[in-house]
Amino acid sequence: MSPPSRDDSPFLTGSRMGSMPLVEDNLPIRRLEISDHKKGFVELLSQLTVCPPLSESEFQARFSEIANLGDSHCICVVEDPTTERIIGTGSVFIEKKFIRGGSKVGHVEDVVVAKSARGLHLGQRIVKHLVDHAKAAGCYKVVLACAPELREFYEKCGFVEKNVQMTVYF
Repeated sequence: MSPPSRDDSPFLTGSRMGSMPLVEDNLPIRRLEISDHKKGFVELLSQLTVCPPLSESEFQARFSEIANLGDSHCICVVEDPTTERIIGTGSVFIEKKFIRGGSKVGHVEDVVVAKSARGLHLGQRIVKHLVDHAKAAGCYKVVLACAPELREFYEKCGFVEKNVQMTVYF
């Protein structure tokens, strides 16, 4: 039997209202697992930026590399239990500094929610989870870079615009 399609999920259809249980209860945030490769994790990232497919072995190698960083690099996901697909993700890595008495800064990256799951406030929940992780790790601040059209979303998550981000691509 094939898994239910994305459209079969009660979380991603018109049944969002009415007697629908709270999204938080049915769509928990958890850490990335090695099995998430088969659940569309990489495909979801392609809704954010250029993200070519990774073979199972390539995914496993990168997963192991990141897992070895422990709590200094946290990738979280939201899985739709009906479709068993990853519908949201984000990451935070902890930078250890010499400034401010050897403090730490959290860097939020790669926040994306599947187009079919937008409007459920999953993005805000993911960002809060990442910020809470950074705070628990002892960070004095959390930073992120975003496109101008996402400024309002991140302001709703408690971020304020500060400085300018510059980038060099290779």
